[in-house]
Amino acid sequence: MEKVKVGFVGVGGIATVHLKNISNNEHAEIVAVCDISEENAKKQGETFNATAYTDFDEMLEKEKLDALFVSVPPFAHGEIEEKAVQKGIHILVEKPLELDLEKAKKKAAIIRESGVINASGYCLRYLDTFQKAKEYLEDKKIAMVRGHYISSFVETPWYRVQSKSGGQLVEQSTHILDAMRYFAGDIEDVHANMSLQVMSNIENVDIPDVTSVNVAFESGAVGHLDSSFTQNDHRMGVEILGRDFRIELNGTTLSIIEKDKTTIYKSNVDFYEEQDRIFIEAVRTNNQDLILSSYDEGLKTLAVSLAANQSNKIRETVRMGEFN
Repeated sequence: MEKVKVGFVGVGGIATVHLKNISNNEHAEIVAVCDISEENAKKQGETFNATAYTDFDEMLEKEKLDALFVSVPPFAHGEIEEKAVQKGIHILVEKPLELDLEKAKKKAAIIRESGVINASGYCLRYLDTFQKAKEYLEDKKIAMVRGHYISSFVETPWYRVQSKSGGQLVEQSTHILDAMRYFAGDIEDVHANMSLQVMSNIENVDIPDVTSVNVAFESGAVGHLDSSFTQNDHRMGVEILGRDFRIELNGTTLSIIEKDKTTIYKSNVDFYEEQDRIFIEAVRTNNQDLILSSYDEGLKTLAVSLAANQSNKIRETVRMGEFN
């Protein structure tokens, strides 16, 4: 097969990682890039020998793309996904997929119907240590899941605005929420408390700096996620408890702790690189089964994140079966 012709919409932030990975992939070539910043589009176009656009519709009209990376801010998706898949273009959409659940659900239906290969940017699933943990848990009954994402403030202007980012849980800690779902299954009930406690002196900030989310899984397991951007360092992880065992994912390192032994696995992969390599391979072989996080999977994690925001707002538990 010829090389997969790849386009990018949004070329800043995480897109710079995807651009590098795809440029190094022998089965793919970057043919077009698009960004509302002409300067950024031209710069990345020159770097990767791709045609630069500032208008997505123009790029779609003029280019013959096999695959598209969508790396735009949460509030800026518009109809990018619908327009791409209607042309049969395979897509990888960065998280969060949207800020409006109804819009995301409509997109998901159109993507499903189109039959294109689709992925959402939950890159941690592609860690070798995550796969090892998943394998270990296959025949185990999970009792409790404990997640945390504790970090520093992100300077990006839109990140600090709830209506543009959805807050830290939707925009960042969603990776850990997704991991909790990946290991322990779908979530039934969500109850969250959030507050802007100590970072209110940041200009224009209206997102909570501390978040605590309690969840009940469909399996009966319970869990919680702590999220904050009050610290100078970065820590993230998941701990899963069962009878006489627990697994700890501390960053990318996995520890399996049993009664008589502890086994530690260090990751040997770059999870972004793995995610992008597998996406290109799925496109080349037309095999959706290779994708560890489809658009639909990303949609489920988005729904729980938005339900947590709603729970905090109404100060009540939100039942996922009733949340739209």
